[in-house]
Amino acid sequence: MAEPAASLAAELRRLIPELRATVGDDRRVLVGFDRGGWSPTLFADLDAAGFDTLTWRKGATADIDEHRFATHRHTDEHGRTHTWRLADTVIELDIADGPRTGEVFAMRQISLFNTAATRQMHILTTRRDLPAAEIRYRMGSRWRQENHYRYARIHLDLDSHDTYRAGEDDQTRMVPNPAKKPAYQQVEKARRALHSAETTRDRELLAASTPPPGVTTVITNEMIDTINTDVHAAEATLDAALAAHQAIPARLPLAEVNPGQQVLDTETKLIHHAIRIAAFNTAQSLAHAILTGTGYTRADDEAHTLIRTALAGSGDIIPDHDTLHIRLDPLPAPRHTAAIDELCHALNDTNTVYPGTSLTLRYSIKSHR
Repeated sequence: MAEPAASLAAELRRLIPELRATVGDDRRVLVGFDRGGWSPTLFADLDAAGFDTLTWRKGATADIDEHRFATHRHTDEHGRTHTWRLADTVIELDIADGPRTGEVFAMRQISLFNTAATRQMHILTTRRDLPAAEIRYRMGSRWRQENHYRYARIHLDLDSHDTYRAGEDDQTRMVPNPAKKPAYQQVEKARRALHSAETTRDRELLAASTPPPGVTTVITNEMIDTINTDVHAAEATLDAALAAHQAIPARLPLAEVNPGQQVLDTETKLIHHAIRIAAFNTAQSLAHAILTGTGYTRADDEAHTLIRTALAGSGDIIPDHDTLHIRLDPLPAPRHTAAIDELCHALNDTNTVYPGTSLTLRYSIKSHR
């Protein structure tokens, strides 16, 4: 829930104390993110605060020798085996800002050789205890975040307006200066004009210095100055545009950019998000149980759809002494009913007690009449 236009690296640094307080002890926590959070200084700060980093390497870098790659395999939580060609090396990153300026920070690099694209991709982490294949799997699993939001928009109405109550935005919040972009466009325009003037200058100099055969030409300083006139003017225009661009601050307080801006109330939205996240986690856990605890042959493709259908179905809730019976109505398709029946047996084996009571939950499917 970052503020608009906040950088990922800045948000991670801001959240370090809050995350450490949430963990509550000195356990190390693995933080995975994409190249938007790239910052060797941030990596070092996270490490010092007890957090491990997992991210893609940013920027051009030399390829790893092919002889250093080997086949690595990882079996995920669904029992599927993934195979990659990986190289496991160590690199040192230069720290260019902050109190650690001039230091280097060593990180483990897992390089993936993509034969289809004939290129290498590099993952950086401070975790040295995990196998290389698990590092690669976890980095790929980062996309589960995007999958969650896509799923939530479709099935949990994530983007709905849960409230139209609005309040005053923080007028001191720093936001991008809208004048910066037009100023940079002027810089680019001046650069193009300079390039065009230099091209014309070079063409005229070449013509002046290579007269036709039998013709003698004397090139004077005055001629050269005349040919360079447009180039000097373009250079002056570019210098002025650069100076104007640099003089404009990149960020300004919101009060100077958009005074009086309103924002929707966040408290109600956050409460609804918490409910949606709980619903999503419940559906995920049940879908995983369909995959691992039942013989449903279409589980890989239909587990989530089956769970959504079952959760939308009807049934009875029957308290009975120390048991709370949940009796579900059969689903339209017999194979779906059979899969949910197996799921009920798996859930019963957990002997879960309904929160706030001493009643043990027992699930079953009603028989067809």
